[in-house]
Amino acid sequence: MDNQREVREFLTSRRAKISPERAGLPTGPRRRVPGLRRSEVATLADMSVEYYAKLERGNLAGVSPAVLEAVARALRLDDAERAHLLHLAQAADGSDALTRPRRRTTPQWKAHRSLQWTLDAVTAGPAFVRNGRMDLLAANQLARAFYADVYADPHNQANLARFTFLDPASRRFYPDWDQAADISVAILRTEAGRDPHDKELHDLVGELSTRSDAFRIRWGAHDVRRHGTGTKRYHHPAVGDLTLAYEGLEMAAEPGLTLTIYVAEPGTPSEEGLRLLASWAATREAGVSSQGATG
Repeated sequence: MDNQREVREFLTSRRAKISPERAGLPTGPRRRVPGLRRSEVATLADMSVEYYAKLERGNLAGVSPAVLEAVARALRLDDAERAHLLHLAQAADGSDALTRPRRRTTPQWKAHRSLQWTLDAVTAGPAFVRNGRMDLLAANQLARAFYADVYADPHNQANLARFTFLDPASRRFYPDWDQAADISVAILRTEAGRDPHDKELHDLVGELSTRSDAFRIRWGAHDVRRHGTGTKRYHHPAVGDLTLAYEGLEMAAEPGLTLTIYVAEPGTPSEEGLRLLASWAATREAGVSSQGATG
């Protein structure tokens, strides 16, 4: 991805989101731009307008951490946006060879046995490992059942972003589809900043941008986020409505991968729904195994 363009569009989009009132500045008449002017950001960051304009044109190579922090503070960036800005600056310091998309030469990642054992030991909720491209890499039995629609269509390639934007079943699975779509794009945009040379990510973004207007519009917003904890609503075709809390844990042994576990609040209909899903999953996988044994 073009680093200068990424920087330019990210900083411009963040500046457009901040009102003068929020920044503690007088509004004044005849404002012709949304959000803050470049001169106002420069003042807040304690730098010249010319220097800030250079940064916003995408020239982050060699910029000091102190300057990046001043820009982040002026633009009121949250933790995820600060990290994204830092990643963009690190990419800007790379050589031409590093800024070209790389082609993967290593074999497809596979979960080692102890990780799969760990996932399988989680029996009360879906547990799975994904990468920053939102590929489902490993899962316990309940997660395979939970994401049955994702796995059912081979065109999804076990990818949650592809499922969200290209599979009509996602509109049923996510009652709050717009929220799910926003989160998916923000995760991919964050990954693009963390690893801008990932050829498979380039290909995925290109595919989704070509085939989904909803994705393309969201991608242009340059929103990023850390997807660590929260609550979401789902509608599973086998057990109905579920409200689940989730925790995402970054894997120290596998940088860039996240282990996520979904759980239901004890004593709620959703907890009973997960029990029903576990029973459904066990019956379903036993049927598949018996078919394989007799085939």
